[in-house]
Amino acid sequence: MQADLIVDTKGMACPMPIVKAKKALDGLQPGQVMEVLSTDKGSVNDFQAWVKQTKHELIKHEEEKGIYKFFVKKI
Repeated sequence: MQADLIVDTKGMACPMPIVKAKKALDGLQPGQVMEVLSTDKGSVNDFQAWVKQTKHELIKHEEEKGIYKFFVKKI
Protein backbone atom coordinates (compact mmCIF):
# COMPACT_ATOMS: atom_id res chain seq x y z
CA MET A 1 0.00 0.00 0.00
CA GLN A 2 1.29 3.44 -0.92
CA ALA A 3 1.40 6.00 1.89
CA ASP A 4 1.75 9.77 1.52
CA LEU A 5 3.71 9.93 4.78
CA ILE A 6 5.58 7.37 6.90
CA VAL A 7 5.91 7.95 10.65
CA ASP A 8 8.51 5.80 12.40
CA THR A 9 7.71 5.32 16.09
CA LYS A 10 9.70 2.10 16.55
CA GLY A 11 11.12 1.82 20.08
CA MET A 12 8.57 4.27 21.52
CA ALA A 13 6.06 3.25 24.18
CA CYS A 14 2.50 4.40 24.72
CA PRO A 15 1.37 7.13 24.26
CA MET A 16 4.14 8.35 21.94
CA PRO A 17 3.12 6.44 18.76
CA ILE A 18 -0.34 8.06 18.95
CA VAL A 19 1.11 11.49 19.80
CA LYS A 20 3.51 11.35 16.82
CA ALA A 21 0.77 10.04 14.52
CA LYS A 22 -1.64 12.81 15.52
CA LYS A 23 0.97 15.52 14.85
CA ALA A 24 1.84 14.01 11.47
CA LEU A 25 -1.79 13.53 10.45
CA ASP A 26 -2.51 17.20 11.16
CA GLY A 27 -0.18 18.07 8.28
CA LEU A 28 -1.97 15.88 5.73
CA GLN A 29 -4.86 16.76 3.47
CA PRO A 30 -8.17 14.84 3.67
CA GLY A 31 -7.89 11.60 1.69
CA GLN A 32 -4.15 11.23 2.18
CA VAL A 33 -2.76 8.11 3.86
CA MET A 34 -0.22 7.91 6.67
CA GLU A 35 1.73 4.76 7.52
CA VAL A 36 2.83 4.40 11.14
CA LEU A 37 5.52 1.91 12.15
CA SER A 38 5.56 0.77 15.77
CA THR A 39 7.12 -1.93 17.93
CA ASP A 40 4.70 -1.34 20.83
CA LYS A 41 2.29 -4.31 21.11
CA GLY A 42 -0.27 -2.06 22.79
CA SER A 43 -0.39 0.17 19.73
CA VAL A 44 -2.79 -2.25 18.00
CA ASN A 45 -5.56 -1.47 20.49
CA ASP A 46 -4.45 2.16 20.79
CA PHE A 47 -4.74 2.85 17.06
CA GLN A 48 -8.10 1.12 16.73
CA ALA A 49 -9.49 3.25 19.58
CA TRP A 50 -7.84 6.44 18.30
CA VAL A 51 -9.25 6.23 14.77
CA LYS A 52 -12.71 5.47 16.15
CA GLN A 53 -12.46 8.53 18.40
CA THR A 54 -11.11 10.85 15.69
CA LYS A 55 -13.29 9.52 12.84
CA HIS A 56 -10.26 8.84 10.62
CA GLU A 57 -10.11 5.52 8.79
CA LEU A 58 -7.78 2.67 9.72
CA ILE A 59 -7.44 1.14 6.27
CA LYS A 60 -5.42 -1.80 7.52
CA HIS A 61 -2.84 -2.92 10.02
CA GLU A 62 -0.35 -5.72 9.83
CA GLU A 63 2.52 -7.15 11.84
CA GLU A 64 5.80 -8.32 10.38
CA LYS A 65 8.79 -9.45 12.46
CA GLY A 66 7.64 -7.51 15.52
CA ILE A 67 6.91 -4.30 13.61
CA TYR A 68 3.31 -3.15 13.48
CA LYS A 69 2.22 -1.13 10.45
CA PHE A 70 -0.89 1.01 10.52
CA PHE A 71 -2.35 2.72 7.45
CA VAL A 72 -4.57 5.63 8.44
CA LYS A 73 -6.58 7.69 5.97
CA LYS A 74 -7.32 11.27 6.99
CA ILE A 75 -11.01 12.08 6.73
